[in-house]
Amino acid sequence: MARSLVIKVTAGADAPERCNQAFTVAAAALASGVSVSLWLTGESSWFALPGRAKEFGLPHAAPLTDLLDAVLAAGKVTLCTQCAARRNITVDDLIDGVRIAGAPAFVEEVVAEGAQALVY
Repeated sequence: MARSLVIKVTAGADAPERCNQAFTVAAAALASGVSVSLWLTGESSWFALPGRAKEFGLPHAAPLTDLLDAVLAAGKVTLCTQCAARRNITVDDLIDGVRIAGAPAFVEEVVAEGAQALVY
């Protein structure tokens, strides 16, 4: 049975360490050969937009842009439907490779056999 990791990140610039931890774990898991699905919710929703990850900075941490690029290259990135709507973000605004989906898709991923969910 293949293992997968579903990471829901709720924090953005409002809680930079928690935010960066989610992206770091996602990238590390992918580098280890684990399938990863990263969900952007709450304040992390902004990172689905071009250039927003570049604006984020945290001392002694990998650049968020690099971490996001790693996840986009080898994993899956999803922006929460309601979070997008609350911020007036549409599919036309997104970085290539990011999709918008809601709670039913999240639940489907986290209850799949072999899945482990983490929330930051």
